[in-house]
Amino acid sequence: MENKLVEINYNKNGNSKKTNSMGMREMQARAFEKRNSQHLLIKSPPASGKSRALMFIALDKLLKQGVKKVIVAVPERSIGASFKDTNLTDYGFYADWKVNKKYNLTLEGSEKSKVKAFVEFMNSNEEIIIATHSTFRHAYEKIDDKLFDNVLVAIDEFHHVSSEDSSVLGTALKNIIRNTSAHIVAMTGSYFRGDSISILEEIDEDKFDKVTYSYYEQLDGYEYLKSFSINYSFYKGSYLDSLHEVLDTNKKTIIHIPNVNSRESTKDKHEEVEKIFDIIGEYEEYDEENSIHLIRTTDGRLLKVADLVEDNPLVRSKISKYLANISDVDDMDIIIALGMAKEGFDWPYCEHALTIGYRSSLTEIVQIIGRCTRDSSNKNHAQFTNLIVSPDAEGDEINSTVNTFLKAISASLLMESVLKPDVHFRPRKNDDEKGTSGTGVFISGLKDPSTQKVKDIVEKDLADLRATILSDNDIQKAMTQTDVKVVNDILIPKVIQTKYPKLTDDEIKEVTDHVIVDMGLKSGTFVKAKDGAEFLKFGNKLVKVDELSIDLIRQVCPFQEAYKVMSKNLDVPTLKIIQREIDKNKYNFTTEELLVIYPLIKRFVSENQRKPLKDSVDEYERRLAFALVKLNELRSKRGTE
Repeated sequence: MENKLVEINYNKNGNSKKTNSMGMREMQARAFEKRNSQHLLIKSPPASGKSRALMFIALDKLLKQGVKKVIVAVPERSIGASFKDTNLTDYGFYADWKVNKKYNLTLEGSEKSKVKAFVEFMNSNEEIIIATHSTFRHAYEKIDDKLFDNVLVAIDEFHHVSSEDSSVLGTALKNIIRNTSAHIVAMTGSYFRGDSISILEEIDEDKFDKVTYSYYEQLDGYEYLKSFSINYSFYKGSYLDSLHEVLDTNKKTIIHIPNVNSRESTKDKHEEVEKIFDIIGEYEEYDEENSIHLIRTTDGRLLKVADLVEDNPLVRSKISKYLANISDVDDMDIIIALGMAKEGFDWPYCEHALTIGYRSSLTEIVQIIGRCTRDSSNKNHAQFTNLIVSPDAEGDEINSTVNTFLKAISASLLMESVLKPDVHFRPRKNDDEKGTSGTGVFISGLKDPSTQKVKDIVEKDLADLRATILSDNDIQKAMTQTDVKVVNDILIPKVIQTKYPKLTDDEIKEVTDHVIVDMGLKSGTFVKAKDGAEFLKFGNKLVKVDELSIDLIRQVCPFQEAYKVMSKNLDVPTLKIIQREIDKNKYNFTTEELLVIYPLIKRFVSENQRKPLKDSVDEYERRLAFALVKLNELRSKRGTE
């Protein structure tokens, strides 16, 4: 049985595809306004035009800002095609994008020769080079930092970068930022890495101007696509026995089969592909020239199916070439993939992204979703379906499947937050201020940021922070619990403290209030009464928009509705398994969490004139009590050292 967890409808106004007098789409023009920034971070969804936005900015820096070279680094060779020669002057811009073929290092060739060519480029008069992240990393080790002075380094799919010392790309970028006068343009279609590792250290991130173009703006401005949904389906046994329930062969579909090391995999990826062929229909013919499979459905349609799981390099080369030259909706019907067809893969006709098994990070889910959210005349609806194994009391990997379940909820919540329009909210200064979902919502008891640091986070980083919160392991475990105080008073502040370690306790409280309001308003639904009054619905609670307060919103857990929807498809024994596995680790405190909880314990003791009790019926009080035990243990341990 399939679960529709998120469905968003759009206005289809065409704004995101319209161009201005210089040939720039809405997102590109927004980015171009920041062209003079030395460090620029562009966050926008797939198909919004990041590649061309970079071309506009890079050419302006070369021709008008005195930058002498442009380096474009992409995560894999196939994405290099996005930066091929492009005619821009015919559409109003003042220069064209041209790359010397010798310095397009995403074409065929050995890594050794590409690294050599990169070093030659840095010592030549050539202006533009395209290389993979890998080539850039290896070449950087052979180049003196000073050669990056007055050079633009553009990193595509920036979420691949990590601030960890073991990340060569992250270290290279850190050194370039700190030791040279290089210009940096970082581009990403994802709001976070998904593995809790920061991309940049705070000292470096503060140097970046940010341009954000939301998923909602992108989809709302499309010409054809007007709705998008996220669906989840659970199965027991083999996914191949349930695939027919979620695969609609009438939709242009990308099927991502499970990683061979995952629980969902049968461990024989080629046999899985053959069985999927059988689910689609009766195998009829193999187009050897293009390496495409022709399969006849039970209702007589002949479908073209691409197998990207194939290992043979010659066959894969043929398939890739065929897919790169698709120009008609009938050129392809279904693509079966494993590690391919994610980032940068362009098949605008795709209507359905069907993924079996949860992936390694929420970032990957966002990237896969991006494959079906491109605008195309053949579709008015796009859909992402995740087919995941249901936790089984008889299984050996209960904890793993429970974690999968919780991450699935996180992915849906993240995408719901990304896909819905932002609701602008602000503190209510007096009782006469009134607002609506369209013009902004006033919140009683919410304070204006008291410091510039808090102001910057609230105005620029809420989307990032929301994503970081949803990717936190403790938050994911809390998806199924009903104690809102634990989530809002302990877990969310802990994430904020970890992400922004220099904030004071008061600043953490302010940021927490703003992010709780942001997530609370995102989780609610605006409803207009017949008399024109506007309400916000949180679950079963209906609140007048003009009466919203921070205290009221703090009583709402934005995760509960998603859990309630998903749990409809799970039986009572399965839900008990999930709860039991979560309870096992409920009181495993991190240092950051203890730092957040300590003042809450002091406040509890002051207000109640007693210590919190471990056997309290209140989950919040129990958590404080166990944290106090842990703090006392640490204090005793230090006293004996």
